[in-house]
Amino acid sequence: MTLRLGDGYRPLRDVVCDTIRDQIMNGDHPPGTRLVEDRLAAELGVSRNPVREALRVLEAEGFVEMIPRRGAVVAALSDREVEEIFEVRSALEALAARLAARKSDAKAKAALKQVLTESRQALRRPEPAELAALNTRFHELVVDIADNGYLRGVIIPLRGRMQWIFTRTVGARAKHSLSEHVEMAEAIIAHDEDRAATLAEAHIAAARLSYLEERSRVVATDDSYAAATARRAGAGAAAQLA
Repeated sequence: MTLRLGDGYRPLRDVVCDTIRDQIMNGDHPPGTRLVEDRLAAELGVSRNPVREALRVLEAEGFVEMIPRRGAVVAALSDREVEEIFEVRSALEALAARLAARKSDAKAKAALKQVLTESRQALRRPEPAELAALNTRFHELVVDIADNGYLRGVIIPLRGRMQWIFTRTVGARAKHSLSEHVEMAEAIIAHDEDRAATLAEAHIAAARLSYLEERSRVVATDDSYAAATARRAGAGAAAQLA
């Protein structure tokens, strides 16, 4: 694997960090996977130093854990962490939408329409990673339109983990999420602060519900698999005793 053309204009650590983060969010490195510096450096065609620096950044962002005698391991979001992220995100996204509706202009309108057009096009393909990235871009744009430095400073560090959560439900949520984004954009363009905030809260509530449903499905599948494995093991033991 090589880095993208044009990435040389940015600090190498940042490019490596973005690449590994994308791999984690896309499922290339599932939770619990060891991230070996030498292997990543070879795959990305860089030295170990930018990989080591990138892993420290990803640790601070919550994507990676540094475990004694194991090194860097892809983190797993606990149920409590996910719930807390949704709680905080609901309040912050509502505030961002309200401020965006207050401050939106012709430039904001054009930018919102552009990202929605790209999202519709991506939905036709569809590419889960691209849809998740466009989802993040829409919310980043709302924060940009809100134009509040303190809000941006609080919400931007959460973006990566929000996108990570969305990649797990993108198949079920993408179409509904786009419709909700369209409604939010319309309220923002119309300077309807209350409606924009209400729609943002409802959007996050729907995303939370979708995540919980997906998690329940995965847990049920895992339990069924474990039960089937146990039955096969029990049958095998019984046959040996017969």
